[in-house]
Amino acid sequence: MKTLILGGVRSGKSRLAERIATDSGLPVTYIATATAGDDEMRTRIEAHRARRPKDWFVVEEPRELAAALHAHVTADRWVLVDCLTLWLTNLLTDEGESLLERERAALLNVLATLPGRILLVSNETNMGVMPLGELSRRYCDEAGRLHQDLARICDRVILTIAGLPHILKGEPV
Repeated sequence: MKTLILGGVRSGKSRLAERIATDSGLPVTYIATATAGDDEMRTRIEAHRARRPKDWFVVEEPRELAAALHAHVTADRWVLVDCLTLWLTNLLTDEGESLLERERAALLNVLATLPGRILLVSNETNMGVMPLGELSRRYCDEAGRLHQDLARICDRVILTIAGLPHILKGEPV
């Protein structure tokens, strides 16, 4: 079961993913992609850490997500990735252009082959005004393409708005 959970900032997408994983009763590996580049991100990261159950195994991997998934996905646990758009930002702001293409392709390839239960959390950024800056527009374009490709691979796709899950594909939560 591969689930993509999309939503805007503070839409409840992370809480939904955490609830699905917790309610399963299975062990959970949490792959965190955020980097604490400033005080605001440090505060967000700390809030997520405080909310997570203490028995979850945490992997911090801001760039090589496919390798982390390959190493940690097993049939008897949930793997929760939070968040794909932070991972995408890390790749877009990296020095080398080839890293984004390589890691994106690796993620799509590995997801298609993994047998386990995977929750992918990502920000839906393409429902508003197109940003003015070149990097911001590229970010929105890359996120949109990534989400479309992931939606094809995933068994379930959920859009979360105001804490309410809307099933776009697959079985209800």
